[in-house]
Parts: sequence; structure tokens; C-alpha cells
Amino acid sequence: MLTRIAGGRVIDPTASRDAIGDVWVEDGRVVAPSDRAPDRTIDAAGCVVMAGGVEVHSHIAGGNVVLARLLLPELGVSEPDAPNPHGSGRDVGMLYARMGYTTAVEPAMPPVNALATQLELAEIPLLDRGGLCVMGNDDHLLQLLRDRAGANAVRDLVALNVATSRALGVKVINAGGADAFKDGAVRFSLDDEVPAYGLTSRTILNGLLDAVEALKVPHPLHVHCSNLGLPGADDSLIETLAAAEGRRIHFAHAQFYAYAAVDKDNPLTGGFASAAPRIAEALSRHPNATLDIGQVVFGQTATISLDILRQFSGRKAASPRKWIVNAGDAEGGGIVPFRYRDRGPTSSLQFAIGLELMLLSPDPERTILTTDHPNGGPFTAYPRILHLLMDKEARDRELAAHPKVAAERSSLSGLEREYTLTEVAQLTRSGPAKLLGLTDRGHLRPGARADIAVYRDQPDRTAMFSRAHRVLKDGAVIVEDGEIVAWARGRTLSLSVEADAGMARRTDAYLQGRFGAGLSSFTVPDAAFPGRDVFEAVSCRT
Repeated sequence: MLTRIAGGRVIDPTASRDAIGDVWVEDGRVVAPSDRAPDRTIDAAGCVVMAGGVEVHSHIAGGNVVLARLLLPELGVSEPDAPNPHGSGRDVGMLYARMGYTTAVEPAMPPVNALATQLELAEIPLLDRGGLCVMGNDDHLLQLLRDRAGANAVRDLVALNVATSRALGVKVINAGGADAFKDGAVRFSLDDEVPAYGLTSRTILNGLLDAVEALKVPHPLHVHCSNLGLPGADDSLIETLAAAEGRRIHFAHAQFYAYAAVDKDNPLTGGFASAAPRIAEALSRHPNATLDIGQVVFGQTATISLDILRQFSGRKAASPRKWIVNAGDAEGGGIVPFRYRDRGPTSSLQFAIGLELMLLSPDPERTILTTDHPNGGPFTAYPRILHLLMDKEARDRELAAHPKVAAERSSLSGLEREYTLTEVAQLTRSGPAKLLGLTDRGHLRPGARADIAVYRDQPDRTAMFSRAHRVLKDGAVIVEDGEIVAWARGRTLSLSVEADAGMARRTDAYLQGRFGAGLSSFTVPDAAFPGRDVFEAVSCRT
């Protein structure tokens, strides 16, 4: 079927396109304008047409997501028949699709839990999904590094874990920190040593950076630095960026590192001020780096993280007073409920810092909008965040309603920048797709997958981006005026990488000795998805 999306304001920063025009679709792909009469015309007059949104970092599947639902069931309660961002996979898919998103990535998939995570991802409708394989605290990797097995061995283990977990990329969470925690560490920095292995965090990070580069994984190593959320955490991010030495690197939820240590004895300010200018300046000097924001929004949420060191420390601030911490094999992790208070000085300053990072960004395509759902708040806050980025007056009214410390300890009030629709598309479409190596989406050039969002162009940008006028998934309309009208299954995106047979045998023996179960027990097989074409391979760069 040939479809013409007619007369909309087409925004595609990858083609320097911002003009009234048409987008043509056939067989699930964007095609060049045709002389043939279309089989269907979608009237987009008065609307903005963009590629479907791409989410790079949202906790939507996996063991800790399930535990969070059990720990805090009240968070998933909503009006009857109303989808909830903390609810089921069905709810997650519906809410993303309503906003015009068509792809989402779960950023924390330990290889030992990959099968359960992939089964949950496969149950999320309307979206294409992917997961990032987590390494950096697992005993097998640390053994290889300790025993100086060599870069090729580390590369082969990374490749094997990516292949068996069907991952889209690799993530490291506080490299070595979870293992150091088991020996009593309460703070862990880049050059601190993991006692049981005699390795520094820097050594582990370097091993993974080299492996990702050697394998030509399209997505850079996805890094959760040490000392998240602490005054002085900006030093951790800057030092980690320097340690990359020009290798590609992506920083997760950077807002939680944009905290310069000041006034440590004042409990009302949390002992920190914004380091957003410092981080933005570093980003401008290092084209090898990208980051996502981790924007804080106000209200009740649950923090979910495999950074057990930080979650154990954060349990003292749990609200309500219940939490789960698991110091198991490899990463461990925990769930700590938390409320960001809209008149609280610390929460207000965190809120301001996230916006500040985006407004100071030298390149929106390298500065991706996330809330680190649910850690900074729900992904459903994106429309309001975009509104504040695009409207200086609305931003000033919002800031004035919060404690003065938010303005005094950030530069937000002095920033005149207002995001354009092109910059919004870079922040939420072209940038995330490019970052993940997904060349078939994030743009509207011929050959792109026909994942397309059509929004009524309204001055109220919150309303505009909350409920898309039309959303197409693979060329089929799935949303009309904010309501789901057709259910698409979507697919899980995984990296096509060849595993070394020798490393597979070594890993099988290792797992048999450690767990009494071999590699096949931890591999995501096609047989787990009978009769369903779930996975789509994404090629490594050549």
C-alpha cells in the first residue's frame, strides 16, 4: 500500500529538513515521492511530522523491575483502564506509543538474567525493543583481567555475553564497585582497587572500552560511573571521560553526576551546586562522548539500579520506608522507593540541573532526553520537559515556584535558549537512533523504517507531545488522536556478533563449576519464542 502523509511540517534534522511537505510510505518503509496516486492519504495539515521517538535508557523489563512492582504495588495503581508507566509491559507500550515513541531500550540486562528479561521485552507491544548486556562486576571477567589473559580474551568474553543474551550493546555499572562493596567499600572511585582481584575500576573500564571498540559495537560502551548522586560526582564523570582517551563512550543519567561539592555542612542544600556548565564544556571538547540526562521530575517513584553500593547507601532515604538490596553474584542491586518533593530544595535543584544540561548542550544530538525511568521519574514526563525546554517563560514560572536554591545554585534562570522543533527531533529521534547504531530509524529519508509520529502543532507543547495525532509503526497506523487503534507486536533488536568457540567452551566449564549449570542454561534461545519472529539482528560497523 502506498501512503502519502500530506501537507505537514516535516522535521528531519538528518536531512536539514524543516518545511511543509509530504512523506511517502510503502511496504513499511519511507520511499521517495511517487507519481502514482496513493492508496491512502493521511492529512497532516497543521501538524508536525517526525520520525518515531527512540528511547535509549528506560528500565522496562528485568528482575529488578518486577521486584519494584512487588515492593511498591501502589505505584502502579491508576484510574480504571488507564495505563500506568509503572505497570505491565502492555501499559508501557501503550504510553510510549501515545507519545509517538516506537523504539525503547532496557539498559540493564545481566547475562545470567537475560532470558527472563528478553521474555518480558517481547511482551511489550507497539515498540521495537532492545537490551544492554551488563558487565564489569562479574567474576569471570574480573578473573580474566586479574590473570592478564589479554585483550583478545576479554573481547571474546564480551562477544559471547552479547551473543548469548541477544543484547544490543554493553553497559558497565560502577566498574568493580559491586564487588568492592562485598569487602566493605562505601565509596568507590576510578583508581580505587577491588580488593578480591587487585584491579582498579579504571582497569575494568579500559578492558570493556577496548572490547567494544574491537568488536565494532555500534553503541558506545554505556557507562554508569562511580559515586552517583554524591556531591563531587562531577569529578567521577570528568575523570572517566578523560580515561576513555578518545574512545567512544556514553554516560548514563548524567544529571546525577552534575553535582559539584559545596557547603557540605548545610543539610538544606545537600552540599552541592550545579556542575552542568562543567559537563557541557567537557562534552564540547570531546566529540567521542555522548550522554543521556536522567531528568528528575516530582512525585513518588522507585529507584532501580544494579549499583548496589549506591542503593545500599540510599536505603536510608527510602520513602516509604521499605527497600530491597541484593548482594548476589555479579552486579546485585536494589530497589529503593523515593519521592522527589516539588518544594524540596534538593529535588528542586536536581530538577533545574537536568534542564540546565540540555539547554547548555553544544549538540542536542549527543544529549539525549531520559528520566532514567523510573529513577528520576516516569518517562511520561517527556512532554512537559520538552515544553519547558521550548518555552523560556514557562520555565521561569516553574523555577519561581521552587525554593531559591534551585536558581541560586544553577544557571537555569539566566539561560535564554529555547529549543526548536529540529532540536527536539535531535534530542528524541535522530540522536538516540544514531547512538544505538539503528540506521533504519530516527529519520524520514527514503529507506527508513516507516515509524512516524504526527503531532498537531499546538502552542501547548505538553499537550502536543502527550497525545500524538497519528503514529505509524512499520507503515501501519497504531495511534489516532492519542488512542491505540491497532496492536503491533514489534520486535526485539539484537546485535549480530560471532562468538568464539574456544571462549564458549571455557565459559561453559566456568559456569558448570560455579553454578552447576552450563552455558546453555543462560543462553537466550530461539526456542523460547515458538512461532514468533521476535528478534531482528543489528549489524556491527564495518
